Amino acid sequence: MAFYLDDTQRKTLVRLSASWTWRTEWPTWALIVTIYGSWFGVAYHARSLGLPLTTALLALLSTWYMSLQHELLHGHPTRSRFFNGLLGFAPLAVWFPYGIYRDLHLRHHDDVHLTRPEHDPESYFVSAEVWQRAGTATRILLRFRNTFVGRLLAGPAFAIAATASDAVRKVGRGDWRDVPLWLAHGASVGALAWWLQTVCAIPAWLFVLGVGYTALSLSSIRSFQEHRAAEAVEHRTVLNETGTFWRLLFLNNNYHAVHHDLPHVPWFALRNVYETSRQQYVERSGGFLVSGYSEWVRRYAFASVAHPVYGDLSGSVQSNPRASGIFAGKSWVKFMIVVRRGELREADLPATAERQTAGQAL
Repeated sequence: MAFYLDDTQRKTLVRLSASWTWRTEWPTWALIVTIYGSWFGVAYHARSLGLPLTTALLALLSTWYMSLQHELLHGHPTRSRFFNGLLGFAPLAVWFPYGIYRDLHLRHHDDVHLTRPEHDPESYFVSAEVWQRAGTATRILLRFRNTFVGRLLAGPAFAIAATASDAVRKVGRGDWRDVPLWLAHGASVGALAWWLQTVCAIPAWLFVLGVGYTALSLSSIRSFQEHRAAEAVEHRTVLNETGTFWRLLFLNNNYHAVHHDLPHVPWFALRNVYETSRQQYVERSGGFLVSGYSEWVRRYAFASVAHPVYGDLSGSVQSNPRASGIFAGKSWVKFMIVVRRGELREADLPATAERQTAGQAL
């Protein structure tokens, strides 16, 4: 369901949707041709390019392809779910059937339950029950996953394991509906791996690990703290003002709060929608604003962005330093602050106090 900032924005988007660019979605069609042509072109010339460069280029193109799959499942460039599924069926990124990814991601768009591990399939939190059952090694890995480096290295493995275990549990419950998707995906991965190895001299293992796993890792750059746990639903999704390269690679999905409000808006229009109403979106997100992915690297390369347990504050208050400067003296931010063990207290703090310790703020 779309959320418009005001009636003016709604009317503007209705008018834009009638434009030739939006009706034909020619930028998305051009993107499809570019990604497929580049991917198979690079693979075919692997012998002359060499395996290291070929692997790097295919991983980058597979990451771009995953961004395209995200666009396809949201109804672009056609309104046909079946036809878009055909466009996104090829296993260029190896690991997940398009249909499985589509269904899980659309569940993720239930914003009321965003970040809640029992409802959001893309949450990087776990429930207190899961944490209690986890052994020491698993807890270390979960903490590591919530660092930037850990998300890139271990995040894909967690995603693969979670998706596979979910598929097995479904079959165990007698739910075989996804089995044809997995069988078709497995067959297509096998066929593509055979072609790459016999025609292009790219080993199957390199395709699966060097291309597929690396593509998932690169995609994890975008999704790192893409959402945070917050009381207000609209404060849970980030606005990331990154550079041109990353905007193109992720198809403007860095303006993620805009995408969640307006999932029907095509990728090529998201930046303009955001910049037209930037101040309103920053306010709506509760100041959840990031100045590019390098900011996450600087702050969270080896530091955990949040405790793995959903709702666990671990005695600290997370803040957004950049947002503090923007809204100083203009807004109030509500935090849950640990007063003493086992007790939580709400406090309304001025934005200038966001970076104070809990003790100072109280």
